[in-house]
Formats: sequence, structure tokens, C-alpha cells
Amino acid sequence: MSLPSYVHCPCEVPLLGETIGICLDRIAATYPDNEAVVSIHQNLRFTYHEFNQIVNRAAKALINLGIERGDRVAIWSTNNYEWVVAQFATAKIGAILVNVNPAYRVHELEYVLKQSRCKVLMLIESFKTSNYVDMFYKVCHEVKECDPGHIDSWRFPHLKSVVFIGSTQYPGMFTRRAFAELGDELPDDVLLERRAQLEFDDDINIQYTSGTTGFPKGVTLTHHNILNNAYFVAQTMKLTDKDRLCVPVPFYHCFGMVLANLACVTAGATIVIPGPSFEATATLQAVEQEKCTALHGVPTMFIAEL
Repeated sequence: MSLPSYVHCPCEVPLLGETIGICLDRIAATYPDNEAVVSIHQNLRFTYHEFNQIVNRAAKALINLGIERGDRVAIWSTNNYEWVVAQFATAKIGAILVNVNPAYRVHELEYVLKQSRCKVLMLIESFKTSNYVDMFYKVCHEVKECDPGHIDSWRFPHLKSVVFIGSTQYPGMFTRRAFAELGDELPDDVLLERRAQLEFDDDINIQYTSGTTGFPKGVTLTHHNILNNAYFVAQTMKLTDKDRLCVPVPFYHCFGMVLANLACVTAGATIVIPGPSFEATATLQAVEQEKCTALHGVPTMFIAEL
């Protein structure tokens, strides 16, 4: 039998040896009243205690949909608090979150859904000129004839459920409320049972490359990989539970998901979402309004803000 092994050497700060779900539970217990997520464009804010409860409800809903350890759950959305909930809910039950670029068109969506073999897709309605519901129906029109949670598609044999992040009842999809109510049907014990099955070396995320020289390639990452990446970024930034990080960078990318969302959680800091995508004015207003102590971005963003 081959077992995982690690190269050990002297270090000042040891690696975290826990899953992402356990990390969130620990931080929520330590800083229950700290704000975890503030979504300005949605007018929503949640403490770590509240956020953890929402995550647990979503995690139980996924279990109720039949999601097992190692199953893939895709999210096709711009930045919002639901994205962050999905990020941690999947981690809590050992599901692999598949990040879908909101700039994808129909053929790219079809490729990712097939290649990742995702079992659940979460999506928003639209953003700017992109209508995600319409594009999804173009590649999987048979969903319209299926009951929510019982998708039968020859194109996507693994896909069983679609969750619409909103209140409109689209054919074959769960609404956000109906999905959340699935979590109320199960006791909290199911999360403890699932947590006991997980290891920090489990795969937990698939991020796709840009596809510059061909089709995008799915890169599979583990709890141990991205949690420690986030942790040491937070350490380098000297983030604490008193900090508030403004995050205008996209969540589907490692910059937003790992170096922002997850980094904040490792420190008990606050994730401030200024909008669904980057806008310089909205970002600067968020920094001022929420008294942010840190701001993520790339050079073109900072130039626009100046």
C-alpha cells in the first residue's frame, strides 16, 4: 500500500492539517460575531456564525440531492454571496467545486459540463449580454421536460440537478429557496458523518486554464493545496480578524476564490464584495463605505481606480 508522504524541514509556521470545512467551523466558533461576507450590490451582510449556518444548510441540501464525496458541483455565476456559500458548502461535504467562467459561451459550457462530469450545476440568470439560462437550455434543452433533481440527459449523463440562483421557477430547475429547503429536511448529524469521511488530501476544486492553445484544461486542487496557499497569503498580508478585504477580482479565478475568500476565512477577516464584476467607482465606494483595510486587484484595475 502506498501512502502520501511529505518532505519535512524546519519552518517557523507549520502547514494547516485540516479540511476547509473544519477551518470554517473553527473560525466561526472563534469569531462568531465578526462579519464574514458583505455583498454591497445585494445589500447583504452575514457574521461568521450566520454564514456558517447558511453554508451548513446548503451543504445538507447537496447531500439531499445525492452528492457524495468526490462528486462534482459546477457554479456559473458572477461574484455574489451565493458563490461563496457554494464554495464552502461543497468543501464541507467533500464535493469538488467546478469553477465555470461567466464569460463562457455555449460551446465552452458544453465542453466543461461534459469534461468535468458534474452532477449539479448552479447558475444565475444573466449578466450584461450573457443570458446563462438560455445558453444552458441550448445545450441541454431536455431539462425543460424533467422534474427538478431528476434530469435525464444523453449529452450530460452525470448531470442530475440544476439550481437557479434566484426566485424564478424555470422548467427542470430548483429555485434558490427550494434548494435551501432541501437542507432543512436533514439533521445536522449528516454533516458530522460526512466530515468524518473526509481527508485534507481529498480533491476539492477544479479550475480551468484559459484555453489559449486549445480547449481549457481542468486543474484539480486539494483542501491541503488551496487552504495552505490561502493561509500563507493571509499571513504574508498580515490579515487579522480586524481586517476587511475588498474583492473586485472574479471568484471563478484562483485570485478571488483562494487568495481572497479563503484567505479571509483563515484569518477571520471580512470578505467585501463591491459588485458582480469589476467597476472602479463601485470598488472605491466599497473601500470607503466598508472601511476596507486591504484591496485586491491587478495593475489595470488599480490604474482605473486612480
